[in-house]
Amino acid sequence: MAINLQKGQRQTINAPKFVIGLGWDANASSTGTSFDLDASLFVMGENKKILSDQHFIFYNNLVSPDGSVEHTGDNLTGEGSGDDEQIKIDLAKADSKITEICIVVTIHDAEARRQNFGQVRNSFIRIFDPVTNEVLLKYELEEDFSIETAVEFGRIYKRNDEWKFEAVGVGMKGGLQDYLNKYN
Repeated sequence: MAINLQKGQRQTINAPKFVIGLGWDANASSTGTSFDLDASLFVMGENKKILSDQHFIFYNNLVSPDGSVEHTGDNLTGEGSGDDEQIKIDLAKADSKITEICIVVTIHDAEARRQNFGQVRNSFIRIFDPVTNEVLLKYELEEDFSIETAVEFGRIYKRNDEWKFEAVGVGMKGGLQDYLNKYN
């Protein structure tokens, strides 16, 4: 049975291999331009900085150097039900230097398209077992991010040799470059 988390809640992940599913629905755009939301991951060490450029996982760099994080590819429309983008995680392969994986969703070219997360609804992140498809954890974003163009959905972190998930749900007015500046 899935554990539904609230913002700020933390939960131990009792599975070495799992999939992160991210989903959303865009409102009909008042700008006349379609939405393209992108999931990105920042694979970090103790200092809360990306271990290397190859540890920034996104649509142009799909796999971490150790193979522990694999983005399955960019969904350009977000149409349909279920997950819009997925990331496969295998913690057994994770480099011992990895202590945190930050999961962020940004709106591609948001400023030029005059789009923000206030125009996005039904956003969620879920962690599920890829063999049984059992949902282990789920967090639905309930806030109205009316000026934000990027949202940190959650983070996976290691504490006392145990991996946990935290439902973050914090928005940022800015794009992917702002997160790169924060974690580089």
